[in-house]
Amino acid sequence: MSHSPLAFDHVTLGQRVLFGSGRAAEHVAAAVGHLGAKRVMVIAAAQEAEIAQGAAAGIEVAYVHSDVVMHVPAKAADDARAAAEERGIDLIVSVGGGSTTGLAKAVALTTGIPIVAVPTTYAGSEATNVWGLTEGARKRTGVDDRVLPVTVVYDAKLTLSLPVGLSVASGLNGIAHCVDSMWAPRADPINSAMAAEGIRALAAGLPAIATEPSDLTGRELALYGAYLSAVAFASAGSGMHHKICHVLGGTFNLPHAQTHATVLPYVLAFNAPAAPEAAARIAAAFGAADALGGLQSLREKLDAPKALADYGFTEGDIAEAAAVALPAIPASNPRPVTAANLTALLTAALAGESPQTFAENAD
Repeated sequence: MSHSPLAFDHVTLGQRVLFGSGRAAEHVAAAVGHLGAKRVMVIAAAQEAEIAQGAAAGIEVAYVHSDVVMHVPAKAADDARAAAEERGIDLIVSVGGGSTTGLAKAVALTTGIPIVAVPTTYAGSEATNVWGLTEGARKRTGVDDRVLPVTVVYDAKLTLSLPVGLSVASGLNGIAHCVDSMWAPRADPINSAMAAEGIRALAAGLPAIATEPSDLTGRELALYGAYLSAVAFASAGSGMHHKICHVLGGTFNLPHAQTHATVLPYVLAFNAPAAPEAAARIAAAFGAADALGGLQSLREKLDAPKALADYGFTEGDIAEAAAVALPAIPASNPRPVTAANLTALLTAALAGESPQTFAENAD
């Protein structure tokens, strides 16, 4: 009987997590006090000003920056950096979703100012050392420990204003982190275990949110799952799914969460047959007989986003998207990716065709 020795190289990122519903202000104050910060900049989009004010109620705020733009355009990053440096800011408190956290990371990347992140969605950016900037219709991403928030404050009450549709898309983005972590370039047993638990938690939490949006139980599960998904993703790296979605967001300005939610079943259908162990683990996390069936059953319950055409992507965009994404997809992807099968994937996702049918005919 052959034996495959357990051998891997895993890095666990150092970060404090404060989790508790209704305790955001208390936990933000504790984090700021622990860090000894004197001049705090709060980053929060204008529509989340009231939530941010509540979360920062226990601290003295030197400046509030509200110019938050999806996919973090380079100019928005430059403006926020200049604002921080002009005011002698020594700590950023970001309150919001992935775009808000992303802007805080852009400031930290060049200034080294630490971040306390207070997420209001299930994006997961708060638990990674990955940054992204968009310039000239191209999204650049990178990894730098300076952008990892030193503390994350999770409070499910802050997600109550997130509509069910956005909660679903954001949570499926978290599941995409988990799925990609099963076969990304640095996948290992530790991040696979976290990814599987992340899928389980999100698959339980999202239907609860859809059924009873005001109940905190589902939202707490979703936040917990989103955190695990992000930790797994930060360790495993960016796989095929994320490379495609970065192009769709950065080049065509498609909405982040909805794009991830739409593309995920096509990547899973494509890769699962070539990665049976990962597929079995994903299926078990869904409590299903097979991985794609588990995901699709959940998506049906949630009335999840179905077609990229609904978000502005067109047939005329497919060739450019495939050309930009193809060289970025890791060579270690379980199944070889070609211009032809990537074009077929984007074509199927454009119209919301059956992922299973696409995968069977992809080569």
